[in-house]
Amino acid sequence: MATVASAVLVLDSGEPEQLALFYSALLGGEVEYNPKADRFEVTAASGARLGFRRDTGFAPPSWPRPDDSQQTHLELLVPDGDLDAAERAAVTHGARPVDTQHGGNPDLRLYCDPAGHTFTLRAG
Repeated sequence: MATVASAVLVLDSGEPEQLALFYSALLGGEVEYNPKADRFEVTAASGARLGFRRDTGFAPPSWPRPDDSQQTHLELLVPDGDLDAAERAAVTHGARPVDTQHGGNPDLRLYCDPAGHTFTLRAG
C-alpha cells in the first residue's frame, strides 16, 4: 500500500505566477493558487502536477556546468513528429534554447524556462 497519494515538483522563482502561466501554456493545464502550500500550481491535461513557489532571492541554476554534470531538470515528452511544433510553442512562450542539438540526438532539445530552470523537449 502506498503511503503517498501524489507528487508535485515545485520550482522556486522570483515570479512564480508568470512561471506557472508559462508551463500551463506548454502542458495545456490550468493555473491555480494553493493557499495551504502558498504556491501556484499547474495540473496538466496528462495529470502531471507542477508547483511554483516565490523565492525573493532566487538565482537561476547555471548551465552548462564545467564538469558536464547532470542537473535536476524537467523532461517534457512530446508525441513523435511534434517536436518542431513543441519547440516553436516553448520559444513563443518565453523559453530560451540552450542546446537544440543535444549531442546530435534529433529527439532531444534543451531549453531554459523564463526563470532559468533547464528543461528538455524529448520525442517519445
